[in-house]
Amino acid sequence: MPSSEHSVISSNHHNKISFSPRTATVCRTTGETDVQVTVNLDGTGICNAQTGIPFLDHMLHQISSHGLIDLEVIAKGDIEIDDHHTNEDVGITLGKAIFKALGDRKGIVRFGHFVAPLDEALVQVALDFSGRPHLTYGLQIPTQRVGNYDTQLVREFFVAIANNSQMTLHIRQLDGINSHHIIEATFKAFARAMRMATEIDERRASTIPSSKGVL
Repeated sequence: MPSSEHSVISSNHHNKISFSPRTATVCRTTGETDVQVTVNLDGTGICNAQTGIPFLDHMLHQISSHGLIDLEVIAKGDIEIDDHHTNEDVGITLGKAIFKALGDRKGIVRFGHFVAPLDEALVQVALDFSGRPHLTYGLQIPTQRVGNYDTQLVREFFVAIANNSQMTLHIRQLDGINSHHIIEATFKAFARAMRMATEIDERRASTIPSSKGVL
């Protein structure tokens, strides 16, 4: 029985378990951006990212590939001004889609953590789908830009993700001097931590992973 599939206990006396992918589509339109995100938390890492921001597209591919999430992100924004609005609104919409796809969060592992190396860079991510949004951000990125991408936008992306998926998220840089390596290691660690947290724990496949009974 694949552990990455969402299980629902049926009400018949045989207690058979049926499975369905956890998917969601969220559209968000403002005066600055138009963003559509579709996620399948039980995917295989298929990604179509078209945000108009090449470096962000590259990072979204990391989330999809290493998190085994099928992900489609189509965004149009005012990038002629700068990338800020589009970057943030992609994070907001992706966070909302993850929140929606998780549903009542029954059966999930809930907690996830990973330490990802990329050459000299080493980044630790720990997260909890707690229902309490929080970000502790400890990256020290040495340059203002990677290509045309403003590295300040990395924090804004994760603020948006944490707030809208309602996760507690801690990001800690353990080592690294190359900006690209630090950022990419962060996205890879985030992907693997989220994969761990969203997988189904077969020992409690029909219950909410909280002593309070609610997340």
